Amino acid sequence: MPSCAIFVPAYNAARTIGSVIERIPAELWPTVVAAIVIDDGSGDGTGAAVARLQARFPEVRLTVHPDNRGYGAAVRTGLRLGRETGADYVVCLHADEQYPPEKLPAFIGHMAAKGIDVLQGSRHLEGGARQGGMPLYKIVAGKVLTWMENRAFGLSMTDYHSGFLLYSRRAVEMIPFDRLSHYFDLEVIACARARGLRIAELGIPTRYAGEESHLDPVWYGLRCLRVMLRHRMGRYDP
Repeated sequence: MPSCAIFVPAYNAARTIGSVIERIPAELWPTVVAAIVIDDGSGDGTGAAVARLQARFPEVRLTVHPDNRGYGAAVRTGLRLGRETGADYVVCLHADEQYPPEKLPAFIGHMAAKGIDVLQGSRHLEGGARQGGMPLYKIVAGKVLTWMENRAFGLSMTDYHSGFLLYSRRAVEMIPFDRLSHYFDLEVIACARARGLRIAELGIPTRYAGEESHLDPVWYGLRCLRVMLRHRMGRYDP
């Protein structure tokens, strides 16, 4: 199997980070060159929890942002460090247990077999969102937004916003991550599309357990529209 680097953006994830790392399948660990946790200014002992994991998983590394810089900044750090490892694939794995580490061997194998550069885990492709407890209003709003995104990008995706993303070596070398904003994942798709990279999705199960969201859906939707417009105007072109 090809080599991979995993990075985990983590903010106040002391309670869940151990489970996320432990759920990475044993069959994958021989190919993992690094599992990098980016502690984004946590105040709950996330760094100490990661230090305990390092005794069992020597591939685990800890990078600390002294203050909370936000999701986009944490992902940029993870991608930069993942690229520096020279791994064939770089994986973004969230720290809140919402997405499945168990899927990684199959996802990486699929990318290698099909020549895929950016692989999105879709919460909707196999009905995982509804089964996992996603509120109905989010599903409906997501379908409307996805229809618009497909028109803008010329794709046929079911989900652009899960955050469960895997990148080929070519993608991490070609996409200008340092130029992207807090609304990171959709801009990745825009940049990848503008560079002719191959984009695909596979279904994932999704777990919603009543987590509190601080995201304003109206503002988020408007920012997504801005990314679509900028893409159509060629702002993400090389």
